[in-house]
Amino acid sequence: MILVMAESPPAPDHSLEARIEALEGRYADCDLCAHECHVDRTAGEIGACQVDDRVRIGSQGPHFGEEPPLVGSGGSGTVFLAHCNLACVFCQNFELSQEVSSARTVTADELADIALSLQAQGCHNVNFVTPTHHSPTLGEAVTIAREQGLEIPIVWNCGGYERAEIIAELEGIVDIYMPDVKWADESAARMYSKAPGYWEAVRPALREMHRQVGDLALDEDGVARSGLLVRHLVMPGHVESSKRVVEFVAEELSRDTYLNLMAQYRPAYKVGRHGRYQTINRQITAEEYRAVVEHAEAAGLRNLEIDHWRR
Repeated sequence: MILVMAESPPAPDHSLEARIEALEGRYADCDLCAHECHVDRTAGEIGACQVDDRVRIGSQGPHFGEEPPLVGSGGSGTVFLAHCNLACVFCQNFELSQEVSSARTVTADELADIALSLQAQGCHNVNFVTPTHHSPTLGEAVTIAREQGLEIPIVWNCGGYERAEIIAELEGIVDIYMPDVKWADESAARMYSKAPGYWEAVRPALREMHRQVGDLALDEDGVARSGLLVRHLVMPGHVESSKRVVEFVAEELSRDTYLNLMAQYRPAYKVGRHGRYQTINRQITAEEYRAVVEHAEAAGLRNLEIDHWRR
């Protein structure tokens, strides 16, 4: 793990204003994620994410279930956004990501106030969960909050189905990228996450994230200040896909990448209801998880977070 001393936030980059304005223009012909639906969300049209240009959130507050470098002693200041640009059939948070029944609409100014409130509560970061489909408004909110004294890092907690072109526009807005890389298998991505071309999209997006922020950097208390943190959920019957994810991280990003290999998959949401998803209607075995961990170690990854019980 790389250790750096916490520094004062950089001086405002006035070019951000132009970039955020350009991002906001994309709502009218939306190509903010890899679906590239090209619907006019400003006119109420919806695409794969099932939401127009108004941001809705389910909850916000300190969260202690994230990775240790995000949680520290004060928690990660999570803001759970409603809707998602993925449609995973196994989503454990489907009531907010897909079948949204209750969420409140907020403006950029209100999001800025939430960020400042999380900082005042002692959170170590502002963690936007499933942010991709609202990149323009979130960018505006971060700019407003920083002008009003926000100093803690911004975490981009996404599903990896990004466009590198859009990620590039977020430079200077996002401090910590945390993509949950789902698949290195096209058929699985289509069937289980409704995300055609997932592996082709996530690789350049990850490269751009790493170019911007580098490996995860911590302050003297072990709390993340900037960098890339990759998550990967090992899925039953998809060990080879997991191995390809591991290889990409090691060979094309950095062997110092913080990689959380997650073992907590359980059947949820649509899994078990439809016969076509029976192949993932079980938990992973210890042998499957061990195979992925050993592959990561053999690839030379030095910054692994693993589930020792499952191993």
